[in-house]
Parts: sequence; structure tokens; C-alpha cells
Amino acid sequence: MASGDDDDPIIEEIDVYLAKSLADKLYLFQYPVRPSTMTYDDVNHLTAKIKPKQQRVELEMAINTMSPNYCRSKGEQIALNVDGTAYDETNTYSAKMMDKQTFSSIQATTNTSRYAAAVFRKGELHVTPLTGILQMRPSFSYLDKADNKTREREAANEGGDSSQDEAEEEAKAITVRFARPESEQARQRRIQSYEFLQKKQAEEPWVHLHYHSVKDSRSEHERQYLFCQSVDASENSELVKTPKEYLAMLMPPLAEEKVVKPVGPSNVLSMAQLRTLPLGEQVKTLMKNVKVMPFANLMGLLASGTDSTSVLRCIQQVALLVQGNWVVKSDVLYPKNTCSPHSGVPAEVLCRGRDFVMWRFTLERSVMRKEIASIIKLPPEDVKEFLEHVATPRINRGWEFLLPTDVDFIKKHPDVAHRQHMLWLGIQSKLEKVFNFSKEDFVPKNSPQPEPVHVSGEQRLKVAQERAQENQLSLQKDLDARRAGSSVHVKQEPVSDKEDEPMDTSCHPSSSSSSYIPNGYVNGYPSVTSPGFDHTNGNSASPELQDFVIKTFRKHFVLTLNELKRLFNLHLASMPAGQSIFHSISDHMLQDAILLCQCKQIMVPFPAQSTAAPDEQKVFGLWETGEDFDKHRRLLFDVFTKNYRVRRNIIQAKLAQELGDVSKADIDRLLKECCSSHAGMWYLKGTIQS
Repeated sequence: MASGDDDDPIIEEIDVYLAKSLADKLYLFQYPVRPSTMTYDDVNHLTAKIKPKQQRVELEMAINTMSPNYCRSKGEQIALNVDGTAYDETNTYSAKMMDKQTFSSIQATTNTSRYAAAVFRKGELHVTPLTGILQMRPSFSYLDKADNKTREREAANEGGDSSQDEAEEEAKAITVRFARPESEQARQRRIQSYEFLQKKQAEEPWVHLHYHSVKDSRSEHERQYLFCQSVDASENSELVKTPKEYLAMLMPPLAEEKVVKPVGPSNVLSMAQLRTLPLGEQVKTLMKNVKVMPFANLMGLLASGTDSTSVLRCIQQVALLVQGNWVVKSDVLYPKNTCSPHSGVPAEVLCRGRDFVMWRFTLERSVMRKEIASIIKLPPEDVKEFLEHVATPRINRGWEFLLPTDVDFIKKHPDVAHRQHMLWLGIQSKLEKVFNFSKEDFVPKNSPQPEPVHVSGEQRLKVAQERAQENQLSLQKDLDARRAGSSVHVKQEPVSDKEDEPMDTSCHPSSSSSSYIPNGYVNGYPSVTSPGFDHTNGNSASPELQDFVIKTFRKHFVLTLNELKRLFNLHLASMPAGQSIFHSISDHMLQDAILLCQCKQIMVPFPAQSTAAPDEQKVFGLWETGEDFDKHRRLLFDVFTKNYRVRRNIIQAKLAQELGDVSKADIDRLLKECCSSHAGMWYLKGTIQS
């Protein structure tokens, strides 16, 4: 070691002092877009401001407009784009020329504990810790302002080009929804989001500063604070350390990592923990987790030797008997003063809806989700959750109860079954008052079907002749009514639910003629084997119907299915009485006729919150007329498959890209034929949300 010290002798010792006068307000500015030889010391600084918490600084510096390197025409053009022609106090460039530029800061590093500014004087080194290191870069916010001005002018021009009067937006009803309670995780995500951080940053006000140049007397005075005001060693205790303390500062000891034992999910309870609870709590916990369970399975989960009578007493407090199996009560799953995690519906409403679902399963093995939802009128997410608790979906059978009927339990405990039956009668009476129905409305549909009877053709003919003679009087009255006025109508087909639920195609002689569907019909239409099927043309659209569709689309070009049905009914009403040439027309027949008449469906992406009916979301457009203008319409339809509303310039750009230069008259004609305008936006006809 001695030889090493001799080879590297100490030449000079320098005293180091820690200056604290500017420790909390000393910033280092860097200008990375310019070399160090081109400083801004001699440039006129117009304004300066800072946000201390964010360490964000903005400097406004003048531009030498008299320099030979300055392009005067470009400066005037930029000022015109940013501020427009009108003079206003808020204008960015009051001289009608770009005569200044703004520098905005970003933090070069967030941890400045290892950085300091040092000044060497008279053999002493004075060090001041830095508060922040900021890189100053040119800000182009004036370009954003110019873009906003351009968009405003384009919107005004589009409004002027509109071929229709854009009326003021009418008052319309809105749906009020209450926000769900925010969970802690959702709150943490919101706080960490970019939008929240931007909002918090915008809330901090700017602090305006006075700039003093490098050679200003105030700057000279402030620079004196870079030197330590006291040279006493006791005042610089931070720099007086023992070798051991200094070594600890250079290499701090590693903190011991705490070993955290894994913790299971809050909703998971082991069987060992479960059996430490009272019997009632054990039964309640099991039923809350399993939802539906046979009594034998429940006894198997409890400790051996548990009294079945005590278990029966406990389970009747937290569950109800459905088809011999125990289903947890609704108020156990949805306690008072809580709400649905899906929709925010209160617990009281959820309990009534779930009780209705459970009561339906006391009557039959399978239920239809669509029928349930139409009565309890709750969001589909909640209805699905009710059904998933106790049932499973079956193809063409709706939702079937999860477990087979436990006949053994009912036979073994008839007193419990009778008590539960009486309890269900009380629940039924409450549900009838709330949902306004009667038990007779839900007759089980699982009655055995009779064996098919084979009847010969002669017997069918004889029966038909007898029925015709018996009903001759009623048929005559019906004929007179048809002559009195047109009875043709467009069938309204309900929107099918997502589940494959069967339609009731059985024959009900007691039902009204409007709801009666003869045997051999499928979904309301005659099948190939039914006597109502036309074997000559397969029930395809008639020439008269196609002629109506062609004429209507050549007049309107774009129609929703709902609007076409309205026009068709008006057409039928205008025909002379007794001269109707149309039979009963269904939605499917009408859509087939549209597709046969050189039209196509336009898949308009309606927004998720759209209130449009299904028929209003089916949009059709005229695709082929034999004219050159067909290309324009097809391109327009293609634009509306990307968005349900667009601006005029988007349509112009699409046409120019595909067809070259398109005249303003052609664009006006295209928009007039196929679109409607509202609030500066263009929609296909019939798709504006009222």
C-alpha cells in the first residue's frame, strides 16, 4: 500500500462547502435542441411561469423578425392560421406575425439527490443541491390552435353546404342511471389513469415570474447565494463524516426482505376452518357457495355424527325447497342495503326477481329466459345470474333445473315438504301482486304428447268437407269483412332471444284466430309438408311485391325495414277495397323481395347505447340501377359500414380516392338521395336517433 501511495501523491487539498441558501429553488435548464455555443442569454425573454409542484416551466422568447434568416411571409401565414383575420385580446400573435416562440420543460430526471451545482473560488468548492433538472424544448401548441380553427371553418362550410334545413336539436327524454359504488380497486385504477393525472396537473395554477438577464444586477446578487454563507465546520455537518458513516452512505446495507405467507382468497374457506363455526353458520356458508344442493350431499359435507334434525332446522332458515332440493334464499345472497354488482339494482328488487325464478321451478323443470325477463323486467345480466344459480341451458328447452327431483327426501320428510309448500303459496301470493300475474298463466308444457294418428287422404277430404259445411256461415261473414276493407298486413316477427327456445306449435282450438298456428307450420310459416305451402314457387316474393319494392327503392334509395313496412301498409291502404292482390306478407318475405330487387343490406355499426328498434337497425340500399352513379352509392354505403355517422369531408375524400375528381353537384345529389344531416354530421336515411 505504501508503494502505491508514493506512486500517486496528493497534489492539493480543496475544502468543500455545502451551500443551502438556494437548495429548494435551484433548477438546471438544458436546451438539447441547440448547441452550447448558441445560448439564449442575449434573447429577449418576454414572459416566464412555473408550476412548482410539477416542476414545469414555460418561457416565452422573442424572435428577431428583422434577421435576414427570418421568412416574413411564413411568419404572417402562421399568425393568420392561428388567430384568423379578426383582432382579439386573446390572439397569440398581436403583431399579425409570428414574433415569439414558447419553450416548455420536461423533467430530465425525477431523482436529483445525486446532482448539485458547484462553484470554485479561491481554492474552495461550494456545492448547492439541485431541486430539478429541466430540458427546455420548443412548444408547438400554436399548431393545435391553428388545427382547431381549421376544423371550425370546415364545420361551418359543411353546415352551409347542407341541402336540408338543420333544425335545432329538440328536447328529448333521457334515461337516468345511478353510478355503481366505486370499489377500492376501481378507485386505484382511476387515480393512476392518464386522464386523472392530466386533470390533476391542470388544477395546479401557474405562478408568473420576472426574468432577469445574466448580466442584470439582481442576477449577480442571487449568484452570491451559490457560496456557503458560513465557513464554520459545525454548520456543514453533512460533509463531516467518519469513515464508517461515509462508507455506509456509499454502500447502504441491504434491507431484509420480509417473507409474506401466502393468503388464500377472501371467499375461500377450508373444511377445517368451516367445522370450527357453529352449525348454523356452516350450513349458511355452504349454501351461499353451492346455491343448490340435495340434503344428502349437505349431510356428507358436515362432520360425521351431526344430527339431521338440527341440520333440517338450520337449513330452513337459509334455504327453500325446490323439487326436493334445497336452494339458498334470495335475501341470504342479496342482503339488505346492497345492490347488484352488474347493474346497481337494489337488493329488494333482486330478491323479488330471483324468488319468481325459483317459484317457476317449483311448477316445471324448464323455463324460458325471455319469458322470465319480460315479467320481472330486470337487466339481462341479473336474469342470467339468477338462472345460472339453479339451472343449466339446454338446446331447444330453455333453462332446465340443475338437479333431478329428490323424491326420496320428499317421501322421507313429508312434514318439511308440506311446510315448504305452504311457504311457497305465501311467496306466490306476494309475487302475483307485485308482477300482476296468476298461476294459471304458467301451465306446465311438459305434458305427454299424444301418439301421431295416421289418417288416409279420403278421410282427410271427408273431414275437410264436413268442416267447410259447418263453418260456411262464419266463412261468409269473413268474406264480407274482407270485401269491406283490405285485411292485408305485414306480420311483426319478434326478435329471437339468444337462447334456442322452442316455439309452441301445438294446436289450441280455444285460442283466438290471431294466435292460432295450424299443425305443420314452422315459426309461423307453412312448411313443405303443410297444406298451405305453395309448391310452385316455394312461397317466394310475388311479382307484384317485387314491383312495389323496386319502385319504392328507386324513389327513396335507402330505407330501413321499419320504414319500408310503413310505406307498404300505406300502399295497401290506398288500394281499392276488395282488390288486394297480396297475401299475408311476413318480414322474411319482405326482406327476400328486397334482396331480389338489386338491393343489399348495409351493416351500419349502431352505437351500443342506441335506442333504435331491431327493424330500424336493418338498413337496405339500392345497389344496382344500371347507371354510372351506382359506383358513388356503393362507395357511400361502404363508408357507412365503418361508422354510423360521418362528416362531409370524409365522404368527399373517399369518392376522390376511388373515382378521382367528383363535382360538388354529384356529392350534393348523393347526399340528398341517401342521407340526412343533423348537427353537422351525415347519417343514412332513417338512422338518426330521435
